[in-house]
Amino acid sequence: MSSSEPVVPIPAELLAAMPFAAGLGIELHEATAERTVGSLAWSPEICTVGGAVHGGALMALADSVGAVCAYLHLPEGAAGTSTVESKTNFLRAVTAGRVHATARPLHVGGTLLVVQTDLRDDRNRLVGQTTQTQIVLRKKTD
Repeated sequence: MSSSEPVVPIPAELLAAMPFAAGLGIELHEATAERTVGSLAWSPEICTVGGAVHGGALMALADSVGAVCAYLHLPEGAAGTSTVESKTNFLRAVTAGRVHATARPLHVGGTLLVVQTDLRDDRNRLVGQTTQTQIVLRKKTD
C-alpha cells in the first residue's frame, strides 16, 4: 500500500476504544468516512417496561456509532471528539431482534462535526433518529 492510499480502519479496533459500547453489546460492522454501521441485539437486560429496548440503550448505540463516524473525519493533529449535544426522536419500540444504526456526516468542520444516525429494526422500519454534535478535541501543547 502506498502512503497516498487512505488507511481503512478496522471496526473491531475502533469499538475496542469504547469499553462502554463493547460492554453493552454494540457491534460495529462498517466504518468509513461516508457511513458507519453498527447494531445492538435485543436482550432483557437492556429493556424497559413491556420488553422494549430502553431509550438509553438506543441512544448509546446511536452515540457510539455516530462518534466513530465523527472520529473518521478528524482534522490532522486532533486528539479525538466528544459529544456536546445529542437529540433523539424515538419512533417505535423494539421488542425483538436487533437494532441497526447507520451514521452519516451532516457537517464536517474544523471545530464541530454533526452526524445523523438512523436506527432501524430487523424489518428496516425506522425506530429512531439521532442528530449529534461532536467537538474536535485538540492535542495539548506544552
